[in-house]
Amino acid sequence: MLRTFLPCYRRQLAAAVLRHISQELGPQEPAGCQLSHTKKLPRVREHQGPLTLLQGRQPQWQPTFCVLRGDGRLEWFSHKEEYESGARPLGSAALTGYTLLTSQREYLCLLDDLCPSSSGDLAQEEPLRVLEEPVSFVLFLVHPFRAHLCFCACSREAQRAWRLSLQGAIRLRATVLQRSRAPAACAFLDAVRLYRRRRGYAGGDDATLGSDAEVSGVPQTPSVFRRLPPNSPTPPLQVLSAELMRELLPALRAQTLRGLRGAGRARARACAEFLDAVHAAVLAWVSSGLRAFQPEKDALLAALERMVRTDLEHILQQRALGARRIEAEIQDSVEVCLCGKVDPQLPQLTLALLSPAESTLQAVRTLLIRGMDRLCHYLHKNPSGTRLRREVYEFGEIPWDPELMQACYREAERNHNHLAELAKPFGFLGMRSLVFGAQDLAQQLMAAAVTTFLQLADQCLTSALDCRQAAEQLEKVRGLVLKKFTSDSEATLWRFTRDWLLGIFWPFVWSQLGMRHNLEPLEVDGDILAMGCQVLTTEGVYRDVIQGLLLQRIDKGEFQLPLICDVCIEQQCWVGLPFSWLGGVQGFIFYSRVEEGSWCQ
Repeated sequence: MLRTFLPCYRRQLAAAVLRHISQELGPQEPAGCQLSHTKKLPRVREHQGPLTLLQGRQPQWQPTFCVLRGDGRLEWFSHKEEYESGARPLGSAALTGYTLLTSQREYLCLLDDLCPSSSGDLAQEEPLRVLEEPVSFVLFLVHPFRAHLCFCACSREAQRAWRLSLQGAIRLRATVLQRSRAPAACAFLDAVRLYRRRRGYAGGDDATLGSDAEVSGVPQTPSVFRRLPPNSPTPPLQVLSAELMRELLPALRAQTLRGLRGAGRARARACAEFLDAVHAAVLAWVSSGLRAFQPEKDALLAALERMVRTDLEHILQQRALGARRIEAEIQDSVEVCLCGKVDPQLPQLTLALLSPAESTLQAVRTLLIRGMDRLCHYLHKNPSGTRLRREVYEFGEIPWDPELMQACYREAERNHNHLAELAKPFGFLGMRSLVFGAQDLAQQLMAAAVTTFLQLADQCLTSALDCRQAAEQLEKVRGLVLKKFTSDSEATLWRFTRDWLLGIFWPFVWSQLGMRHNLEPLEVDGDILAMGCQVLTTEGVYRDVIQGLLLQRIDKGEFQLPLICDVCIEQQCWVGLPFSWLGGVQGFIFYSRVEEGSWCQ
């Protein structure tokens, strides 16, 4: 695998360095964001409490004390006292790629699908009786190739609190790599996608990729990821091991199921434990390969930066010449593909993306207004009280509070099944990443709005003001933050929809043109390669040209929005007016729903 992946990674490192430096030294666009970015790194609010865990060679429910760390790792101890004394946990799991189930019936059906039972099996072996007995308030963490973690809480309230926290941890682990803008992290993600495309499964989900703690370099590494235990796998290992396990999974299941003892559900759990052991071996193997590549990667990044900064103008000229030649060659073929395949589905997919995204941002706005109004209320009552200081702290914690943010996250999941059906003909299987991305944007936007409000309030509120004057100043801050929020939410919605339309259509258009077979692999291309380094490759320029043509289609497309959106369950999302993408934030027409049922532009 590494022999195939590392050449992809080298090329993507070169492309990412070129993209980063050209943006840094090129013409600067006007600042798009009006809200202040928070300095707080995305995290999970730490959660702890007793849970009962199914464990043991003969599985039994046993009491444990569990702790969910801020980096999205779950640890469990025999007793709370062991945790408080700093003892090592009985076990731990980074929640990258896991799915949470809260229905025992759903989990049993999943086991049945993994290992269907025959009547002969049931006659020879006892089934897993302990799982068939009704259990209340369950929390099942399942993974395609990791051991399943089966917990149950003591009450419905405890189950809900754990569910929200665990879902946040799963999302955090799934989106850190996508969120990073460091060249090495972007290159790693692009290399994984290129590797997938060449293996024939483009359009897959990135939710199992984990974070970029090592890839993005020490300066950009979130502090929560620097505190991993000594035996914890680094995120790039999780990424590559996940890709290799994806390839091995069908053969492993076919070859090992016959030799596993047990029947039906017991065999399914045994299979998951076997795959977990294989995954540990794969991690060790990939680890040695990445460690060996690290010095080469560091030297390559340094050499690339020196070369690109020295010859940037020449490299960009070469790229422009190559792009014009390639565009002249493929434009007709791309146009045929777009007209026949993309154009008929573009309006529906755009609406299906916009509807839940707009509702998500509206839910964020509602939550923000409620928080600001609450603060204004307590300021007016007692500007120096302990309760006000606590309210200020709680307001700052809103983005990281899973209970408060749940309404926003729920909107991001709305109609995702319909969107998945629309995107399926294009081979797109990344719905989980798409939903996680929308939820992550909601959290980022809320964090920026909260940070901006607190900064502006701190600037305008002084001890010389009385309660009435302070309340007036805070009301002005509230209005200014809402204006900034509206501007940033429009830009966010535009970028989100545009990026995911590109993510859905681009691999499909590439495969339709046959590029995947014609360009494998290109180590050297004398016509376009710049200065002997893989900063420009034919494959990379082809990709840029095709994506550019596709974005022109997305940005210039016009279609009629229905009077009642057939995507929205509530049937009150869109007005029957022409909708268009004009290729920039200023040209983006943003329609939102108002509570009274009227419409505004």
